[in-house]
Amino acid sequence: MSDSPADVVRVRVFGGPTALIEIGGLRILTDPTFDEPGDYEVGPGMFLSKTAPAAVQASEIGHLDAVLLSHDEHPDNLDQAGRALLPSVPVVYTTESGARRLGGNALGLAPWDARELPRPDGGRLTVTGVPARHGPEGCEPVTGDVTGFVLSATDLPSVYVSGDNASLELVQEIAGRVGPVDTAVIFAGAVRTPLLDQALLTLDSEQAATAAAMLGARRIVPVHIDSWSHFTEGPNDIRAAFTTAGLDDRLSLN
Repeated sequence: MSDSPADVVRVRVFGGPTALIEIGGLRILTDPTFDEPGDYEVGPGMFLSKTAPAAVQASEIGHLDAVLLSHDEHPDNLDQAGRALLPSVPVVYTTESGARRLGGNALGLAPWDARELPRPDGGRLTVTGVPARHGPEGCEPVTGDVTGFVLSATDLPSVYVSGDNASLELVQEIAGRVGPVDTAVIFAGAVRTPLLDQALLTLDSEQAATAAAMLGARRIVPVHIDSWSHFTEGPNDIRAAFTTAGLDDRLSLN
């Protein structure tokens, strides 16, 4: 295997927003969701419907060094099986409000707050919280706070994990401060619910391609594009949008 950046960082997608990032000898999981398909209540008379199981069970994941949790308040980003997994992980990076709710090993990151994660080789991986917004401007009282992340080290490729972000303006800010990135794990799916009158709560496929271009990413791994009925766009939409943008050679759909 070559030592190109795409090979140094391994990303395996398990469904929904859940992916395993292997970098610098560390194993880091995004938004753990392992519950079975079904309807999940998110408010009085309001349900989100999961349509497919994760590709693996939580018990099959193996050792984890950290979890990157974009937010803890929605079952399509953290479900009951995911919550049960969290205490076994050394550290859970999330929003400041989420860390207060979760307690224990949860560590809240404000935008541009950074922490160092020890690597098995004696080096360190920097985990930086980056801005994200789960819908249109002013959505936070309804959707709650969310965060994205950047993983970086002087001797490793950089990784951007968007979390449930719907703002290209924030992507542009991130690109201006840390770009270009080597691998971008972009939450897409064009999520819409009645909560905000069907406004986009994550990027749609065309916006995901625009975000990838802004970031100058060498490889794009889309997540959050399947397994839930309120994800209105899927892998075929992503593929078409990236082909139109001339970025299909950077796309990693697994």
